[in-house]
Amino acid sequence: MLGLITRGAAQRFGMTPAYISPAGWPLSYQELDQISDEVASGLSARGLKLGDVVSLLLPPGLEYLVSYVGAAKIGAITAGVNYRLTANEQLAILNNADPKLVITTVGGDSFGFPAVELTEADSLNNLSAEIREPDSAPEILSSDPNRPVAIIFTSGTTGTPKGALYCNRQLEFITQTDVGDNWGGGTLSFTGTSFAHLGFMTKLPGNLKRGGTSFIMKTWSAKSALDLIAREKMVTIAGVPAQIALMLRHPDFDQYDLTSVQNIIVGGGPVTPGLAENARKMFGARLATRYSCTEAGIGLGTSFDDPEEDAILSVGHPLAAVSLRVIDESLNDVEPGETGEIALRSHAVMSEYWRDPKATAAMFTPDGFIRTGDLGWIDEQGRVRLVGRSKEMYVRGGYNVYPVEVEAVLSTHPDIANVVVIPQSDPVMGEVGVAFVIPRAGRPVVTLADLHRHAGEQLARYKLPAAILKIDDLPLTAGEKTDRAALAAILSATPAPLDPEFTPDANVR
Repeated sequence: MLGLITRGAAQRFGMTPAYISPAGWPLSYQELDQISDEVASGLSARGLKLGDVVSLLLPPGLEYLVSYVGAAKIGAITAGVNYRLTANEQLAILNNADPKLVITTVGGDSFGFPAVELTEADSLNNLSAEIREPDSAPEILSSDPNRPVAIIFTSGTTGTPKGALYCNRQLEFITQTDVGDNWGGGTLSFTGTSFAHLGFMTKLPGNLKRGGTSFIMKTWSAKSALDLIAREKMVTIAGVPAQIALMLRHPDFDQYDLTSVQNIIVGGGPVTPGLAENARKMFGARLATRYSCTEAGIGLGTSFDDPEEDAILSVGHPLAAVSLRVIDESLNDVEPGETGEIALRSHAVMSEYWRDPKATAAMFTPDGFIRTGDLGWIDEQGRVRLVGRSKEMYVRGGYNVYPVEVEAVLSTHPDIANVVVIPQSDPVMGEVGVAFVIPRAGRPVVTLADLHRHAGEQLARYKLPAAILKIDDLPLTAGEKTDRAALAAILSATPAPLDPEFTPDANVR
């Protein structure tokens, strides 16, 4: 379906720029269709056929785009590899994907797999020239909803990455959910994460149907994003929470003319109340959130027309045609208001984990729900409130503590730009929380006592952090999520000193 939509977009939008390269030159819808045809023919000439895997070890760019569309046009399966991962992580993904061909950059490591190295293009003439068959096109494939299209690997924050397999039917459902039968209506946007991500790989057909123009950022930074938003007068912007937070705390934020921004969409991680409120206030825009996971495709969300508190307090309601359960360890539904694991079911969920039937079986409930691994509860308005990952929960003095719940309260402190809570071993309580805090520029230095006074009326005492560490920036994973493992490693190497006033006491709850 990706090939057919690309062709339809070319017919409707012609020479309208579809994507702008990191170097600033455009690729139109018509050119995308033509060049991806030539790439498809080139892949066929190299022996790739229906059902073969091609791995793209490429940074965000037009090379990735035309390779993905070209592979889809011959029925090959694209396995994207995040270029920011370490060599060992990339090798683990390639070993799992077992590609027939790796497409990478000149000098890139293909780890012994058959490979084509692409020179970074500076014009349409040499865009992916190494794999193009000029003036040729593949035969149009018949429609097959069960034909695999993409393998999207998990971020790896909970272990070895696994590949979620997506077929035409899932991409069709996601596209139908996003844009329906409509064509057009697209605006200016920018891409700020790896293309080997759920967002790009599954949302591309819908983005092509909209007919907008997207600027590709090879390397994201708050300054480059703000420059682009202001220069192009963008109306709607999107990003993961870390990106929105970094833009808000950029020292020159107030110097930019951002009055064009009307809408902000945040997804890819939990949005703290402090971040939601600050983003609305500082951009002067409406805010909506999206919640899902690599395996679910789509999930929950808030809309721009929802009450403002929805995005502040929750991840919203199930999107259209998405079913929701909150389950216990025995896979039974918990009572309303009780915390359990969030499980989602829709026609967008992955088909399976690539070459891993055991992990696939563990991921699904008997009635076909994906187990997200996230813990949450449903409030009286039917909104889902996250409390954290099941594997992030820690136990202090016999009580369960969910870092995301604590972070949500601490983040509303006026002197904090961002905060993450990580457990640290303690001989008395078993574990205690340590708050890694990024201070807000120009504000008083926040202390642990300040945090306790701020959060004491909203959180039980055992949930309050026992130490505070101030840092300039939070480490991020290759998927632009907070690298909690890196923060935990800091505490493991050098435990945070506990404030004597708040030393854990087994009798204090």
